[in-house]
Amino acid sequence: MTSTEHAAAMPAAPHRSFASDNAAGIHPTVLQAIVEANEGHALAYGQDDHTARCENAFRELFDADVVTRLTFNGTGANIVALANMLGSLQGPHHAVVCTDWAHISVDETGAPERTLGTKLIEIPSPGAKLTPELLQTVAHLQGVQHHVQPGIVSITQATELGTLYTADEIGALCDHAHGMGLLVHLDGARIANATAALGGTREALRSFTIDAGVDVVSFGGTKNGLLGAEAVIFLNPVLAVGSEYTRKQVTQLPSKMRYLAAQFNAALHDDLWLTMATHANEMATELYQLVAAIDGVTPGPSPEVNSVFPTLAPDMIEPLRDWCFFWDWDASVHQVRWMTAWDTTPQDVKTFADGVATLLSN
Repeated sequence: MTSTEHAAAMPAAPHRSFASDNAAGIHPTVLQAIVEANEGHALAYGQDDHTARCENAFRELFDADVVTRLTFNGTGANIVALANMLGSLQGPHHAVVCTDWAHISVDETGAPERTLGTKLIEIPSPGAKLTPELLQTVAHLQGVQHHVQPGIVSITQATELGTLYTADEIGALCDHAHGMGLLVHLDGARIANATAALGGTREALRSFTIDAGVDVVSFGGTKNGLLGAEAVIFLNPVLAVGSEYTRKQVTQLPSKMRYLAAQFNAALHDDLWLTMATHANEMATELYQLVAAIDGVTPGPSPEVNSVFPTLAPDMIEPLRDWCFFWDWDASVHQVRWMTAWDTTPQDVKTFADGVATLLSN
């Protein structure tokens, strides 16, 4: 059957794609908060009431006197976090340890290395998670003048493979890292989805961040219903010293910061951020269950957050993508990635699963 014939046999495509939570729009409550923040004038660079409320909201979220620096995007948040952490270390010879799946290594175009002048030490990890045992493999570098010195451990929660660290796993890793004299950064571009999966409460968030010993968090908002709003949360306030200057140096200081702050104020109010992430996770589980029942689909692991990684017949991928867009994941084995978002509906999920079944039947 030709591509045209395939298309003719398919139902109408779902209203929303399964390409990425980055493709989703802004939650109406967040959008309304931006509109309300647009009223009148407010001093720039964070000297406004919205930003003050946002900083207090994050203190309440973590139940601690944390320091918050708002940024434009996830890569920028990671750069601000790592830059200030590196600046707290003695000397420019320190490196960042991460997995070979880490976003800072794979999907940020070398930004940490180019911008910060540091080296990323990538540790192979099939599950995209670091363990104390894996971290120990770089211990032989310490104290040897011919080697860059590990200074920071950066982990991702949830990982690029959609896997999760438990609170105990992060706690054990932080204990080991601190015992080696290293700081710990958590890239939380999808921290809301991770929190939703690990209990869906503020206590759950604290259990794998501040209570576990994480020093600094990149707190994502853009993938969870916000418009270009991220935050760097210094759980260890000592590491925040000078961060207001660092943020400006790496071009992440928003002049009209009230618009970013207003978004987080809306998202954190009544834990809307968790409501959105919980829904996205549930939609991924529903999609997985529907497509797992279709002959010809190898569904992959059951989703822990809002991503599904199925393997399809190679001649099925392009017709399906032409109908409803998604991205390849591992093209060498014909694995793709389907992601849900805060605005994915059960009807979107059913329509997409029906389209997969229709294509296979043809």
